[in-house]
Amino acid sequence: MKILVTGGAGYIGSHTCVELLNAGHEIVVVDNLSNSSPESLRWVRKLTGKDFEFYQIDLLNRQDLEIVFKQNNIEAVIHFAGLKSVGESVRLPLQYYHNNITGTLILCELMQKYAVQRIVFSSSATVYGMSEQVPINENSPLGATNAYGRTKLMIEEIMRDLYVSDPTWSIALLRYFNPIGAHGSGRLGESPNGTPNNLMPFITQVAIGRLKELKIHGNDYPTLDGTGVRDYIHVVDLALGHVKALEKIMASTGVEAYNLGTGQGYSVLEMVSTFERITGQQIPYTIADRRPGDIGICFSDPNKAERELGWIAQRGIDEMCLDSWRWQSHNPNGFQKEEEEITV
Repeated sequence: MKILVTGGAGYIGSHTCVELLNAGHEIVVVDNLSNSSPESLRWVRKLTGKDFEFYQIDLLNRQDLEIVFKQNNIEAVIHFAGLKSVGESVRLPLQYYHNNITGTLILCELMQKYAVQRIVFSSSATVYGMSEQVPINENSPLGATNAYGRTKLMIEEIMRDLYVSDPTWSIALLRYFNPIGAHGSGRLGESPNGTPNNLMPFITQVAIGRLKELKIHGNDYPTLDGTGVRDYIHVVDLALGHVKALEKIMASTGVEAYNLGTGQGYSVLEMVSTFERITGQQIPYTIADRRPGDIGICFSDPNKAERELGWIAQRGIDEMCLDSWRWQSHNPNGFQKEEEEITV
């Protein structure tokens, strides 16, 4: 019996593959490599000493995806695959709705056809939208503010309707806060295409010299230093949360949402100063205007995951910064070849 991991070559997916293999699971990986590299899967094999099947397939290709189900005895699915840039989703909403929702529908239809009724879905804290109350728990109001977040929210609703139609399904909806960090080996980490959208890879690329300076959007929020506060979680802790969620869905039926975060918020300037202290690298920055849709403070209440999954984040902000820098310093160009420099 095998676990199908869609999007398994990506940042969170590859780290989860490591933890699944370390926990003794067999996996099958599907990824179209549109925003990831086969190099990550090579390192998954090296770090675990275990092999697995990989299919370079787009979830929109039903015929190719069905081959995976025909050739493998799939027991459960962990579903990461999808487009994930908030800014890009605002520019290309139809592409995001088609890719993320249609791909999930095709996946679920094939799961139904082959009697695979257990899935862990990679959702996001973006489903909470402009929530002004913190900490945010799973009962907080939902209301995404961009196309990316709405695809996550819509897929959550699809999963709930699927369970209502057939209560033998078992579904975990994992709402991530802000994943950062890298595998402790320094060989597996976040390798975004082009200029990063997220804070930590932007910081590390400034530190390594690929980018000139960090641009901080807004310093007039109602926070200690005026910059936005977020809940950052180490990617290895996040990956272990998927292993715990898998154990949960294998042992029960139902559909439940879980926040995966630390329950503690850090401002952008706190992240910069911590990174500088831990690594000895200086991070020049400038202050820019707020981005539309950004809120001042956002952090999780992760107690439900601790209570029902037996999961709690173990790694602190110092370790997140150190592991991020170890990965970037070992891989100055990420998973790209040396000649593929980023130009900005």
